[in-house]
Amino acid sequence: MSIQSIHARQIFDSRGNPTVEVDLKTAKGMFRAAVPSGASTGVHEAVELRDGIKDQYMGKGVLKAVDNVNKVIAPALIKENIPVTEQKKIDEFMIKLDGTENKGKLGANAILGVSLAVCKAGAAEKASLSLSRNFNFSTASEPLFILLSSILVGRPPLPSFTEAMKMGSEVYHNLKSVIKAKYGLDACNVGDEGGFAPNIQDNMEGLELLKTAIDKAGYTGKVKIGMDVAASEFYQNGKYNLDFKNPKADPSSFITADQLSNIYTEMKSKYPIVSIEDPFDQDDWSAWTAFTAKAGIQIVGDDLTVTNPKRVKKAIDTKACNALLLKVNQIGSVTESIEACNMSKKGGWGVMVSHRSGETEDSTIADIVVGLRTGQIKTGAPCRSERLAKYNQLLRIEEELGSKAIYAGEKFRNP
Repeated sequence: MSIQSIHARQIFDSRGNPTVEVDLKTAKGMFRAAVPSGASTGVHEAVELRDGIKDQYMGKGVLKAVDNVNKVIAPALIKENIPVTEQKKIDEFMIKLDGTENKGKLGANAILGVSLAVCKAGAAEKASLSLSRNFNFSTASEPLFILLSSILVGRPPLPSFTEAMKMGSEVYHNLKSVIKAKYGLDACNVGDEGGFAPNIQDNMEGLELLKTAIDKAGYTGKVKIGMDVAASEFYQNGKYNLDFKNPKADPSSFITADQLSNIYTEMKSKYPIVSIEDPFDQDDWSAWTAFTAKAGIQIVGDDLTVTNPKRVKKAIDTKACNALLLKVNQIGSVTESIEACNMSKKGGWGVMVSHRSGETEDSTIADIVVGLRTGQIKTGAPCRSERLAKYNQLLRIEEELGSKAIYAGEKFRNP
């Protein structure tokens, strides 16, 4: 049950940027975990430690974090001799070793790499449990595919995750043909998360493309839509700049939170939208609360909550949203991620486990979504192997569980 060795190295994520990978050895074998990285990040996230050396990887190297694992965390943990099955004790030890509020000393990417590897090793020690069962299994999740940048599809009323994957894949390929016919082959290029990125002029146009693809695939009325707005990215001086990619955008065209809320309401009236993520800036609390009260759909906090139990509690108390986007690297440990999930569920929220734009072949979040019975996963389009690694792991888990597997489907918020 003891940790024999811990070794970290620098590898590359799906965007070609360095990230941390950790190998942890016990008597049961070697257990490996790789840390994801976000592009659109909340200001309240735990610190992802980068080297900052401009002439090496554009400053994005992670050798400092790697050294912190190899020279600080590893020797301290091995000396402490905490059983690898004691996830909470190990995570709390590393958090104390860091000693900062945001893990800025050792780096959340260093701590999380070890935390995830410990979780895998702990599963092996517990009578060879599968990783998902180590999290406490067992509901097959609702897949939310990113088909257009920041627009998702999901919630088919189907009997299994396997059938949902079939539907998602077919809608994806039909969307490609719709985009190709309207904009040409060059418009079928994909973004970091596998979603298409045609040169559309507004979100209504994107939603219309998706609706057309759903109809063409033969799933009219069976597929619902979710959106990740990432509104913090275009919040400027107390207003929202919808033309934020234009450096010459006219400040007089910026809109208020109320005006933005009206746009969402119009979208909901025209399209089968069931979930909106980050509709407002991460600190525009009053706008969140007002919209959630009247929206009548799932409102997901990502940059608002950053998987941080303290911010989750504030969001519950203020009724700012009604669902958590759970990203393990936002908070930096398995234990704190579970705490945020449990707090959200206790508050009556839904929970959606999410990837990051910079991903690896590590499929741990698939086990997390099943083990924590969250019912929802967002991990990109059914395209690009680092995204499909998670979906394929869910297919394996469903097969392993057999008749015990319960597909969340329309009960995705409360599986």
